[in-house]
Amino acid sequence: NALDLEQGRRDQLSSAMLDRLLLDHQRLVALAADVRAVAALPDPVGAVLDERTIAQGVRVQKIAVPIGAVVIIFESRPNVTVDTAVLCLRSGNACILRGGKEAQHSNRALASAVRVGLERAGLPADAVQLVHEQDRALIPLLLARTDALDLVVPRGGAALIAAVVACSKVPVIKHDAGVCSLYVHEHADLAMALALVVNAKCQRPGVCNAIENLLVDASIAPRFLPLLARTLVTHGVELRADERALPLLPGATAASEADWQCEYLALILAVKVVDGLTDAIAFTDQLPLSFRGEM
Repeated sequence: NALDLEQGRRDQLSSAMLDRLLLDHQRLVALAADVRAVAALPDPVGAVLDERTIAQGVRVQKIAVPIGAVVIIFESRPNVTVDTAVLCLRSGNACILRGGKEAQHSNRALASAVRVGLERAGLPADAVQLVHEQDRALIPLLLARTDALDLVVPRGGAALIAAVVACSKVPVIKHDAGVCSLYVHEHADLAMALALVVNAKCQRPGVCNAIENLLVDASIAPRFLPLLARTLVTHGVELRADERALPLLPGATAASEADWQCEYLALILAVKVVDGLTDAIAFTDQLPLSFRGEM
């Protein structure tokens, strides 16, 4: 992981991207705890999901079975190597993992650890395989193997998902962008609201559940937005505002239409003034939905 971080700094990756790469002691402990939590889940294979008797007394059951060989193509977060491997194993599937070049050293170490664990448990190590070659030109060759692969799951940005969908002959399960919004109601505790904004934007801006849009009720905007600007500037957050928020946010720039649907994954926040809860809901209804939960 230190090698990946060192290369990332040489490549001038953003602070958010470097944070996504980082695997310190605390994160490794949490990752191990996640593995144990998945191991403790009931075995889904063979579970009867539905059962009924149809005409002529025929009893029909819907039974959970493994999918087979699953390819997961993901970007810079090395913890995905372990998360996806253990979820596939717990559900009786084999997996082929292809991570981004930014985390290649970390991914190799983690995949190796999983394979050692499989061998110690008397299971085939090849149930989890990592693609070491980083040449993107090889991905279409991999995803043409309908004879050996059953499903591909791309996990990452819009460009990655579009590229996988365009070239894969294997069925694809994909997600949409993670554009998260926070709304500050007219009766909100402003100190609490400010703390929520700082946490949701600044704690880890490079993750998919960080907020990208902030919606503020018009009745409290004159009090809340100047306070917000003073606070976020100390955290290095760039503010982009609509025409109603802009005069109340010193240092902000005007937001474009594209800003409202952009997954920044960085210290950038788009701010909009809305006329109440109904207006806020109407705005969020037209945003891309996120199905990216931490797989």
